[in-house]
Amino acid sequence: MKLKLLTPFLLLTTATFAQTDKKLTVQLQDAVKGFHGQAGIYVQNLKTGKTAAINADTLFPTASMIKVSIQCGLMDKIEKGELHYNQKLVYRDSLLYAGEDLLGSFKDKDTVQLSKVAMLMITMSDNTASLWLQKLVGGNYINNWLQQNGFKVMRVNSRVAGREAIRKIYGWGVSTPYEMCRLFTMIRKGEAVSPAASERMYRNMGRIYWDEHALAQIPPYVHTISKQGAVDESRSETVLVNAPHGDYVFSIITNHNTDQSWGTSNEAGLLIKKISALLWHYFEPASDWKPVEGVDKFMLNE
Repeated sequence: MKLKLLTPFLLLTTATFAQTDKKLTVQLQDAVKGFHGQAGIYVQNLKTGKTAAINADTLFPTASMIKVSIQCGLMDKIEKGELHYNQKLVYRDSLLYAGEDLLGSFKDKDTVQLSKVAMLMITMSDNTASLWLQKLVGGNYINNWLQQNGFKVMRVNSRVAGREAIRKIYGWGVSTPYEMCRLFTMIRKGEAVSPAASERMYRNMGRIYWDEHALAQIPPYVHTISKQGAVDESRSETVLVNAPHGDYVFSIITNHNTDQSWGTSNEAGLLIKKISALLWHYFEPASDWKPVEGVDKFMLNE
């Protein structure tokens, strides 16, 4: 019941302080027609302040995008002197999250710098690294940071006492497209934890391995920060683009997807690519850039 009560307030907050780009909104509505699932989109031109939104205040699973909030909690602890960016950590086998993570290949009692674990969490979306850092910082600590910074619904659910019920619905984390964009914008403006911490996070988020969807539709010489999330029923991506004519940020989150395949033809993955390309050419209409012929065989990240 509380979740339902939040929705009108959220709609008010996103709509009241921004001017709607009606032309872009129509194009986005056309882009999602026929999608076999639920789609949420929020876009903001950070230069003009204009926005476009579809289900932008609806709750969605974040999957790995919640790792950006783990990073914020980590940086907050470092800023307070409770942790140090280059301190040595000791890996234990009990930290392993079964899968194909790089950190999971470590041997018990191997040492690694915290900075490298943070890099693996963001760049590779390494789940073992992410859960290790979440445990080190504390899920409640991360959620308190989010609450204190005005995030009304974005939260870590997994391994956080009292959030078991919502975890069953949304998985590791929950957010809205709007709040994902707000967090990225805070980092861009140097307002997340501190200007120095934001700068470090901006560098981390600018070197992403998983670049085959939204990032593949933006020229490789244009700087971006991003985070991706993917589970069977939900595929998502949030990106902030340092475009020539002004920065823009967007978040695309899908849920209840009919197509749960993991190949290059996945419907949600194609939707993310389509919308990213639409936005690039909308904000940079003079650009004739497009992915070069034959590049697809070099974008098969697994």
